[in-house]
Amino acid sequence: MTVDTSLAISQASSPKIPSSLSPDDEVKLKEQTDAFESFLLKQILDISLKSENKLFGKDAGDKVYQSMYNSTMSDALSGGMGFSELLFNYLKENT
Repeated sequence: MTVDTSLAISQASSPKIPSSLSPDDEVKLKEQTDAFESFLLKQILDISLKSENKLFGKDAGDKVYQSMYNSTMSDALSGGMGFSELLFNYLKENT
């Protein structure tokens, strides 16, 4: 069995077209990719911290406090995990 790699080779050897985004659009794109990374991190934190947490007791607002804590943590971590930068560079090159 042979594998046709001509398409992959031609795409790898073709020069990248410079981005046509304005500096303002790049800033907006970076904000959106950071927000997307923050969203992903919040989902991960929500799943991983579902077990009983000693930081938040069993009261009427424990789910609210847990959600606020996860949102704050995901905002603080976003932009530093590398996914946002990877997505930003991909979208910038392909616009």
